[in-house]
Amino acid sequence: MDRHALAARVARGMYARDFAAQSLGLEILEVDAGFARLAMRVRREMLNGHALCHGGYIFTLADTAFAYACNSDNHVTVALACHISFIAPAREGDRLVAVAREVARAGRTGVYDVTVRDQEGATIAAFRGNSYRTRGHVVEPESLGEG
Repeated sequence: MDRHALAARVARGMYARDFAAQSLGLEILEVDAGFARLAMRVRREMLNGHALCHGGYIFTLADTAFAYACNSDNHVTVALACHISFIAPAREGDRLVAVAREVARAGRTGVYDVTVRDQEGATIAAFRGNSYRTRGHVVEPESLGEG
């Protein structure tokens, strides 16, 4: 199975169990090896006391894109550390798109950058995540025809 097909299969398997992403209405737009693009519509219940999207929801979108990018090779990988910089506010009705890209990977660790933009292309947040590969597979290799 090529890397693109594997990333797509892993994303489907993860999303089926990703009840947090499902409950927030996160959409997987595109996945590839070390890459993911996800979207989220800002809903009223996501607003804080300033009528802006709560930063925790923006972080969740970025963190989820990071997760799909760093698990794309079918090895269970978790966040080791994450940092986010909020650059501009998001408002109710905005459609946010998070693009996660692998920057580096060596041994069990990796570095991923995620940019969150609104529907106009304005940068809302910049996120950097450090990943750690644990044991196991996201989707069992037998179901991939590998074993």
